Amino acid sequence: MSGRRRAAEPAAGTPPFAVLMPMWGKDLPERVELAISSATVDQQLRPDRLILTIDGPLPVALEELVARVADGAFGPAQVLRHDTHRGVAAALQDGLQASPYELVARADADDICRPERFALQIPRMDDPSDPLDLLGGSMREFDDSIAPGTGPLRERPLSHDAIVEYLPHHSPFHHPAVVMRRAVALAVGGYRDLPLLEDYWLWERMMLGGARMGNLEQVVVDYRVDQDLFARRGGWRLYASDLQLQRRFVLDRVTTPTQFLRNVVIRGAYRFAPGSLRRFGYRKFIESST
Repeated sequence: MSGRRRAAEPAAGTPPFAVLMPMWGKDLPERVELAISSATVDQQLRPDRLILTIDGPLPVALEELVARVADGAFGPAQVLRHDTHRGVAAALQDGLQASPYELVARADADDICRPERFALQIPRMDDPSDPLDLLGGSMREFDDSIAPGTGPLRERPLSHDAIVEYLPHHSPFHHPAVVMRRAVALAVGGYRDLPLLEDYWLWERMMLGGARMGNLEQVVVDYRVDQDLFARRGGWRLYASDLQLQRRFVLDRVTTPTQFLRNVVIRGAYRFAPGSLRRFGYRKFIESST
């Protein structure tokens, strides 16, 4: 592991935590290895365990990487497996339940965590003046033509009250950038299957369960946006998820019937627009609304 940044000594009293990362057969090995390194050995405050959840069969190159993870090449690790592809919600729920630690940080298999991410987030969770149950942060986009740290900024509301006000309209957290308190998430049912919206549904239930929430202003993750990202976020299947979640918000009295109609119309326009317009709409109406 030569050439990697030496981890900083944890601050006194820093609680133990796990990093939860799902992986499946279509992930690219070089991207996964970079993501794992960035979330473990390259961190100023290293996690006490990486929980890698494998959703379905893997090609040989990924199996070789998983073997290195299991052998401790990136620090203490636990590998969980599904024999068949069951979806990200099931993989994340298994990992959340398996964590031996109360603090669980999410990371994705194709993003890059900033080296200071956990040194910023983990102590903030147990700040005596305002302990949190769910904490996110800002991200910057990158792709094959845009270097990490130079792409568009993705922000979200910072304070608990601002997050509560924002949640009925858009997801108030970037999923690959959150740290959550395991017991609070599991108490409201944890991850449930809802394509592309399993995280948003969890944030809503955690809010209703009394979770204290916040976001850091600092960028903690460089978020990979490939050419197909916005294309994958359209169509009837995802609009059906939108409708299901928006109905749930009305039943839970998070939104009014009028807000329900507004939200489903906006989401319909988003899901059925061409990919290039979907990208423009996201930048114009979601990122600019924080």
